[in-house]
Amino acid sequence: MESRRIARPVVAGVLLLLGAGGASAQRGDQVAPLSGLERGQWQLKSVDGERKLCLTDPAALLQVMHGAAQCEHFVMEQTQRSITIRYTCPGHGHGRTTVGVETGKLVHVDTQGVLDGAPFSEDYEGRRVGTCG
Repeated sequence: MESRRIARPVVAGVLLLLGAGGASAQRGDQVAPLSGLERGQWQLKSVDGERKLCLTDPAALLQVMHGAAQCEHFVMEQTQRSITIRYTCPGHGHGRTTVGVETGKLVHVDTQGVLDGAPFSEDYEGRRVGTCG
């Protein structure tokens, strides 16, 4: 009976450590689905309007709303054509983003979270439209 009481927390702790070990990723790490995207000027369109982005690092699509903020990313799911991450930006909020890659020039970005205390939810179609400049 006593060994069961000790073993359960130990097993739970080991499972937690094993599960978390491969999940953490810094911006730019473990983004294989984004590696084929072409760099350059991208247009992100949503029902609320559009925004332009000079894409030099495809990982920037993972936190479109938080821009260049230093955030910690956790990969939730990844396939050859998509990636879903959860991220936290200390002092600025958090989010969850899924990027689906159709081609090197076409993506779908679904992002939601909180930015500086205000909630956001955006669904973008992103297309490469030219060179930056």
